[in-house]
Amino acid sequence: MSAADLSGADYSHLNRRDETVPDATAPYDPLRLCVFTTIALIACVAGPVAVLTFAAVAIAGYARARRAGLLRSRCKLGDTRNVLIYLWTVAVLAAVATPFWVMLWVRILAGAA
Repeated sequence: MSAADLSGADYSHLNRRDETVPDATAPYDPLRLCVFTTIALIACVAGPVAVLTFAAVAIAGYARARRAGLLRSRCKLGDTRNVLIYLWTVAVLAAVATPFWVMLWVRILAGAA
């Protein structure tokens, strides 16, 4: 018995595929591109504060994974030490940029008033 049978809801209309396309494999879902776009939008709006937040979350995740024994990451940098150095560098640069970003917005908003 499936979850749809238990709830009584019919979800057969979701995840449709164009049957006229001859390829028998499921089409590629570019979800990552949507996720990357959303992250870029957040970074544009929130500036270095968002970059610092994302870097801090990544540092925590990689540090935990390294303590658990992960030595190589699927990240292009490979070694988790390199990844952590990269993330710490990004975090420090974002922390340094944050006051300048705030001052920029203060000047823009003061000029508009």
